[in-house]
Formats: sequence, C-alpha cells, structure tokens
Amino acid sequence: MIIKAVKTIDHGFMTQGFAFGGEEGADKFDNSIKYRSSIQNFLIDTGDDVILVDTGVPSSFPINEPDETTPLFMGDQVTGYMDALKELGYEKEDVTKILLTHKHIDHSGEVKQFPNAEVYLSKTEAEELNYEGKNIIKVEFDDGAYHNFEKSQKIVDGVYLIEAIGHTTGNSLVIAEDDGLFYMFQGDITYTDEALYENKLSVVFEDIEKARETFDNVREFVKNNPTVYLSTHTPYGYENLENKAVVDLENPPESIYYE
Repeated sequence: MIIKAVKTIDHGFMTQGFAFGGEEGADKFDNSIKYRSSIQNFLIDTGDDVILVDTGVPSSFPINEPDETTPLFMGDQVTGYMDALKELGYEKEDVTKILLTHKHIDHSGEVKQFPNAEVYLSKTEAEELNYEGKNIIKVEFDDGAYHNFEKSQKIVDGVYLIEAIGHTTGNSLVIAEDDGLFYMFQGDITYTDEALYENKLSVVFEDIEKARETFDNVREFVKNNPTVYLSTHTPYGYENLENKAVVDLENPPESIYYE
C-alpha cells in the first residue's frame, strides 16, 4: 500500500479559538495564538485500486484574505488539485474509488472530475448533496463495528469508511491498515493536531453532542492502536505521513506556531 498527500494550499493559520472552541466557544481561548493551516487530501494506492480520500477545493475556489479578526486563513494556493495529483504520478483515469468524508466544498470540490470512479459517502451526505448516478455509493455502514467505532463499511481489504457524526450529520472518517499501522484520515474532527492532544473540539457545524462522542471514540482508538493521524487542515497531516508519526496522547509534539 502506498499513501500520498495531495497538497494544494499551505502557509495559512487558524486561531486557538477556532481550533479549540467547538464546545466552549472561541472567546474562551487566546486568539493571539495561531496554529499553522494548510489543505491536503490523500491518495491510497493498494496496487489494485487508486483511492482518493476527499478531492480538495474546486479550481475556482476563492482564497480569503486575512486580517486581524480572521479565525481561519487556509493559506496560499500551492497548486490546483488536479495538477497536484499529476505531480504524484497519477492521472484522473487511474482513480477507481473516491471516499468523501463529508459534504463541505473543501473536501468534495473536484469530485466531478472523476466520472468513472466509484464515489463512496454516507447516505446522509449524498442526499444533502443531491448526488445521483451509477457511480454514487450511498453508504449505510452496515458492516458492523470497527474496533470501538459502532458503524463501518469495508471498502477494500484494509480500507474502511467509518461513521463519525458531528462536524456534519453525515460525517465519516477513513482508516487504512498497512504494515502494522492504522492511518486515520479524519474529516475535520479536529482542524489541528493540538486539538487532538488537548482534547478540544474544533469548530462544529451541525451536532456538538455527536461530535464529542465521535472525538472520544477517536481518542480511545488512537490510545489503543498505533495510529498515524492524517488531517486535512494542518501541515501535521502531511508531516505525520512523511514521518509515520504515531500518536502518543501522553507526549504531544511541540507546537510550531504561525508567524
């Protein structure tokens, strides 16, 4: 199995309130502290399938200009999603499956570029996006529990889509098993790894109670299984992948702050 980061946006920031304030509110934190932000999605090459985990922002997506009140500046565009995919050595025709963690446009933006790929997402998100077609797989998570997560769907050997409600009501995460490690691709359960270690919910759009339940399950899983935590909105996402860095909740890495 080969796992690669599809890097598109980098050198941004998020305030501590945005990163930590999902339950308590952004004003309870020091918003002069700014963590790094980026956008990368991921590719899993099993040898038989080329699987995308989310498809980045659309090519026309406007990048916001930050000021002193900006809670999240995603960053500067490094390259477009399709160009980033080519730089990794893949053409769109190579992609056989797409796993969408949730409906937001920074995760589903370029899915229409892949009309021949099977697109897996929760039934809830598929219906909210009005996704239809023979290639749309509306997942109902009927393969039972996966470790401590109640509902999952096996996609191929070693790759699972897991119900992870909260950030949105149809939110999912992906886990890939390879060489004794569990690679967790999480769709905005946290925006930065500091939130994972500090046990703080990042911004929640739809269901705070379910988001807390999901987050508790994530923390239990990474505590009990050697997990490489792969986020969309922080450089830790690609750094953890490059270093095969396993989560140790008792020993958080030293933060690198935005300057």
